[in-house]
Amino acid sequence: MRYMIGYQRMRDDRLKEVILRNREFIHEIYFSWGDMPSGRGTMEKTGDSFPFEIQGAMLAELEEYSRAGIGMNLLLNGNCYGRMSQSRAFFEKIGETVEFLGGHLSLCSVTTTSPLIAKFIKQNFPELETRASVNMEIGTVQGMDYLAENFDGYYMKRELNRNLQKIRKLHTWCRKNGKKLYGLANSGCLNHCSAHVFHDNLVAHENEIREMDNAYDFRGMCHDYLKKEEKRIHFLRDTNFIRPEDVALYEPYFEALKLATRVNRNPAAVVEAYLTNHYKGNLPDLMEPDHAEAFYPDVIENSLLPPDFGLHTLNCAHNCDECSYCEEALSKARIRLDFN
Repeated sequence: MRYMIGYQRMRDDRLKEVILRNREFIHEIYFSWGDMPSGRGTMEKTGDSFPFEIQGAMLAELEEYSRAGIGMNLLLNGNCYGRMSQSRAFFEKIGETVEFLGGHLSLCSVTTTSPLIAKFIKQNFPELETRASVNMEIGTVQGMDYLAENFDGYYMKRELNRNLQKIRKLHTWCRKNGKKLYGLANSGCLNHCSAHVFHDNLVAHENEIREMDNAYDFRGMCHDYLKKEEKRIHFLRDTNFIRPEDVALYEPYFEALKLATRVNRNPAAVVEAYLTNHYKGNLPDLMEPDHAEAFYPDVIENSLLPPDFGLHTLNCAHNCDECSYCEEALSKARIRLDFN
């Protein structure tokens, strides 16, 4: 399997070393640019560094990856662009950004949530692959067909990671129609999250929100939800991650798998785990968001999950009210840390 790795500016070179050492398995590095909203935070001052200094250092790292033969994927996947969404100035800025980055990097593709951005890229930069963001939650043939004129590839809806029948159906359509199918391997998001769109909208407007006297902080409803033990016991059932050990089951269907590493606390360990198809450690640490704090002082030891976990969940009937497989698997994998 080949992987898309999310760029994160690190204080050491561990992530870079892992990527460069395994460059033949790295499909792309994906990244956001400047102040353009994306599925994660936008650039801001860090310590004594200002955005233009951070951007310069970031460009230098991305150029190093490009020289190593790794493709680049630009994220224009903000969930909302407000009043700029259809403006001429907005698309002029996108065009200038793509031209600039294309002159410095091996830019191969653009991931977006906006059909209009995809159309603009198709019309003006036809050499770039346009890819529908996982945040669009596309999970049907109809959903892909509606956008087929402007998108070359699609990230599949997270919740389908454990539904082999539907994965096969989407893959078959993509193959017949000259499209590419991608998946997200290590999301920690809860399935069918009813606050997901709201949260993505907050992220898209975070620069404006940061300037306000805010009455509430919103980190995602999942954090409060998982504070309750009666909810935590369903964690495996309610998530959609693909374990490193189970990646081979998906290889026939996906062009590549995306690893969420842009805000993970140890992205080098995440990449290493998926490249080696093995991980011994606390399972939530592989995910984004990780939810490790919800279980502390317990950890979920990945190696203690059943060997057939991936195969079973990929082919299960999803009759969760009548099945306790995930709850029993979690119970056996939970370990209480002892500091005495």
